Amino acid sequence: MPLVKIIAKNFMDMVASLTARDLDRLYENPFICEAILRSLPPLAKKYVMQMFYIDGAIPAKMMEEWVLPDGFTKHRVAIDRLVQLRLFSEEKKKETTYRLNSTFQSNLRKHLIYGGALPREPMPSGITARLPTLEDLEAYAIGQWECFLLQLISSTQAERPTNFSSSMMKVFQRGLLSRRDKEAPRLTESGFQFLLMDTNAQLWYIVREYISNSQERGINQADLISFLLELSFHVAGEGRKENWFIPTKLATNLSMSLTDSSARKEGFIVVETNFRMYAYSTSKLHCEILRLFSKVEYQLPNLIVGAITKESLYNAFENGITAEQIISFLQQNAHPRVADRMPSVPENVCDQIRLWESDLNRVEMTPAHYYDEFPSRDVFEAACDYARDQSGLLWEDPKKMRLVVKAEIHMHMREFLRGQNK
Repeated sequence: MPLVKIIAKNFMDMVASLTARDLDRLYENPFICEAILRSLPPLAKKYVMQMFYIDGAIPAKMMEEWVLPDGFTKHRVAIDRLVQLRLFSEEKKKETTYRLNSTFQSNLRKHLIYGGALPREPMPSGITARLPTLEDLEAYAIGQWECFLLQLISSTQAERPTNFSSSMMKVFQRGLLSRRDKEAPRLTESGFQFLLMDTNAQLWYIVREYISNSQERGINQADLISFLLELSFHVAGEGRKENWFIPTKLATNLSMSLTDSSARKEGFIVVETNFRMYAYSTSKLHCEILRLFSKVEYQLPNLIVGAITKESLYNAFENGITAEQIISFLQQNAHPRVADRMPSVPENVCDQIRLWESDLNRVEMTPAHYYDEFPSRDVFEAACDYARDQSGLLWEDPKKMRLVVKAEIHMHMREFLRGQNK
């Protein structure tokens, strides 16, 4: 069974891919400097703070003394990240040294010492009176996101259309849906796995696709990333001056590293030891996701009842979803009544899901060809050596002079044996 993994990179991976010129432009904004600082790995953040008031270069050997021997791997990861982001410039003369980016250092110093606030204009009283509560804003954001996902996987499933153009939706669907002539689009293996991601990972995957294709629409990637990073300094529910739009938590958490996700969202799934599953949700999207790996038996206004069966899991495995992804999804979305239990998903259910997956991996089908009746042992051994050199030998029986090779080298093997028989 093929294994496909979607990697939803975080903001810093996208920032690191910018050109040196665009990175230097970003560091001219003190708010961007702070956003990047707090998104760094802990050890990288520590190195930046230690070099905050050091204007010269620091020898690499001296920096290695800042960590214990068992922390050397994390040290290398931190240094590599800082070099990728051009926060550290590496100089190799007599010895390797590192210097903190002067633009980043200067602007962040001023920002942390003197503070500052994003430019805002006072909101008219007519708009202030109509501001939604944080609860209403969060419900709106979740509703919009679920509607977008439903339209992404199937335009007929969405209850209301989004504001994205059809060309933009095709960009987002790239890699998630496959299309054949006169057939409805189908989810790919990556698409199935995308639906099991948590919301932060899904959101970043979509934003990454949007940023990657921004140049085709005449938008500079650095300007777009700068705007998205700046959003993290706005308070959810607080209006911003251009057209008075109101950022939600989905927007203000965009610059957050995927490994530093925000507070755990409230789950909705209860799994019992008899493989019965109860999902306390009114979401149509939740129902569609659960159908990926379980048999949904019936749906009430606020409850989805189903079961995890061998057949439903085999269907999920064939679509490229792994046992660990299913278990992780069930654990991350466990209902508050069971979320505090250890484990939140019964062990026998987790073990059985893994066992059913391993059943599919026990035998691997490989197209092959069988050879016997060699005229001499020399020809047989030469054929074995040739197949081995071509990385196509699957099995050999020296005693009875029989061998099996991969189908992909069959034609080459035939030509080789003809040459041996001359």
